[in-house]
Amino acid sequence: MRFPTVILEGKKLPRVIFSIQPLTSHGDREIYRLMEKTYELGAWCFDLPSANHLESFKEFKNLTGDETLTGLCHLEAETGASFLGKPLHRFESKIISTIRKVLPSHLFRNVLPSPSSSEVFTQKEIDRISLDLLCFDKAVSLFDPKDSPFLLLGEKYGDWLLALGRIDLLHEMVSRVREKGFIPIFSGQWTTFTLPKAKPLNVAAFAIPINKKLNFFDLPRASDLIKKFDKPVISLNPLAEGTLLNESEGAFSFLFDELKVYAAVARIASEEEAGRIIQALKNIPSLLIHPRKT
Repeated sequence: MRFPTVILEGKKLPRVIFSIQPLTSHGDREIYRLMEKTYELGAWCFDLPSANHLESFKEFKNLTGDETLTGLCHLEAETGASFLGKPLHRFESKIISTIRKVLPSHLFRNVLPSPSSSEVFTQKEIDRISLDLLCFDKAVSLFDPKDSPFLLLGEKYGDWLLALGRIDLLHEMVSRVREKGFIPIFSGQWTTFTLPKAKPLNVAAFAIPINKKLNFFDLPRASDLIKKFDKPVISLNPLAEGTLLNESEGAFSFLFDELKVYAAVARIASEEEAGRIIQALKNIPSLLIHPRKT
């Protein structure tokens, strides 16, 4: 199957990207094997959420010599972010307690972990969170825009910085990523919170969890928000941890036909799952049509 594509800032991106998450514990060899098998099925862009994925991708691209092979690397917003010269992740419990205090609890029920203490940041301390450019640049240097022109930036700390009111740090990160030759895509976890809060960021698209089943967000509200959103949206976890695999055609039709998302990053654990998804995609004519948003 020839995967349909969209264009983001002059670069092609397939409308369905495979994220290989093998159930076995054979490390990068199983990732490599599934990458090879899905490539034979037509896949040419792979989600690369870990160092093992990145190394497998580099090895596979070198072996095939296929310069069109593309990766989608991840850069967490905590990378380089610091408080008083210490990595921000050392204060994770304090951040969680602060977010729980300043934002309505119903927004993040079932999403935020329980903090290990009740200590919170003062506004003065929040203002002192800064970006360590040396650490951030070191993290970015692990990637090559020739292999991964798009870079997913954010993840859980992206949402957390937004919740703390520090979108300015994310603006700095986005600018730095662009200076290094990458096209940034903001990746968040709190769908109905992330899209409106992160919209000012100068990114090519916004990647958020959205599917027909996941109950970590208000589906009607999220759907309405995405339909009205005037920037490209990419669906993360489109098959709800695999629970919609047997309903793949309906799951993707919902995303591409009803919500008009640009692309979807689908997790697969086996060659069989990849084949079933590809077969479902063949039955969705709208995938051959360029999406509504520009």
